Amino acid sequence: MTLRRIGAAVALGLAAALTLSACSGGGQDLSKQWEEASDKGYISGDGTSASFPEGERTDPVQFTGEVEDGSTLSSADILGKVTVVNFWYAGCAPCRAEAPDLVSAYDEFAGEHVAFLGINTRDQVAQAQQFAEEFGIEYPSIMDVAGGRSVQRAFAGQVPLNAVPTTLILDTEGRVAHRVLGQLAGASQLPTLIRETLAETGVEVPRKADAADGANESAE
Repeated sequence: MTLRRIGAAVALGLAAALTLSACSGGGQDLSKQWEEASDKGYISGDGTSASFPEGERTDPVQFTGEVEDGSTLSSADILGKVTVVNFWYAGCAPCRAEAPDLVSAYDEFAGEHVAFLGINTRDQVAQAQQFAEEFGIEYPSIMDVAGGRSVQRAFAGQVPLNAVPTTLILDTEGRVAHRVLGQLAGASQLPTLIRETLAETGVEVPRKADAADGANESAE
């Protein structure tokens, strides 16, 4: 075999190996993906959303983690509420882009029936606090960074999360009702999903515009 043919055979072998390597990661769970993405930033999602009918949802997700102020928060603390769970970190460009939409939804819904929780996958506490201050985020975030990732692992066993940011809406039992992979599509997407989940419990939260109209009528 000539040197030229040997070189061609080696090149083909390398190409095949790379192809197999690229395809082999498709079935990895969330925690494995986050670990492997630690050097390349975030695993990008395309904004695809999925909704799960009540009868087809997985078991309630159970988790415990430490938030920015050092206190502990668990799934038991939000049980009974529709809960928005957002996976993020400060250097993630889509996370920054969607932050105002999360804050807007929090301002509209947070209270007796709806809770919000961030899951920070990468930062130190100071970075997370700076991000919260910059965007006016008032809800807590669990610091679920490398070395533990227990919260990410808990969710990975329930739904195939594969993007940062990812936003989940949990029903009142702690089951995943809706999932958005990647950046939220716009300001209206999250409120729509929250309302759909609340409707399962018979709770209706007035829309901002409706509430403002009612206040104006009362004033008159």
